[in-house]
Amino acid sequence: MKHAHHDTLEQLNTSLNDPETLRTYKEHYDDYKPSLLPRLLGNMLIFFGNVVYGRAPTYLKFRAIEVIARVPYHSWSSASYTHLTLFFTDERRALRYSKSIRFADIAQANETMHVVVISRLAQAEARAGVLRHTLIPILFSFFYFWSSYILYFFHPKASYELNYLFESHAFQQYDEFLRVYGDVLRSKPIESSFLTHYGRTHANQYEFFRAVRNDEIIHRNTSIEVIQKL
Repeated sequence: MKHAHHDTLEQLNTSLNDPETLRTYKEHYDDYKPSLLPRLLGNMLIFFGNVVYGRAPTYLKFRAIEVIARVPYHSWSSASYTHLTLFFTDERRALRYSKSIRFADIAQANETMHVVVISRLAQAEARAGVLRHTLIPILFSFFYFWSSYILYFFHPKASYELNYLFESHAFQQYDEFLRVYGDVLRSKPIESSFLTHYGRTHANQYEFFRAVRNDEIIHRNTSIEVIQKL
């Protein structure tokens, strides 16, 4: 992946390894209050996710989270292309949606890396059930895709707010995982051709999951930054 914006995000990700930098970056949008509909949909997704996978972070729960987390970026790209097909004569609108597609494509590639690498790690930690860890995440993804698509098509702000809530939850899960299992994760190696293809190298699983945690808070904050430009 060779893209100037990608390189900038990688630099930001690395900077968030510093606890004080992370705290300041996170607090910037901690007090943001999404509107009612995104809150209802987001709380429903998180509630049922906790019912199915438990509240505690685990490798298999992360696999499910990442299958679902990449969905809104895909739906935004699809909805943006639809808008561009309908309103290609409106240059201002076309430019806005083209910029949205750029962010969505980079974030989707990032989330795809997460799910591929975490799925590989999870194979060594626990046995995945077909229903619980494959079919149910697909059903969640189907619901999330069309919720995000419809919201984005008619009210983009609400779709970004829904993503803000889901990425907030993902960040909290990874942050807890690092706090509880940090010492163990530092002793676990990580090897992944897909991770290398993406352009990252980590000495151990702690470094990998720390980078994933940082990705999620970047996605959360970027969702609000995009709203401010709508």
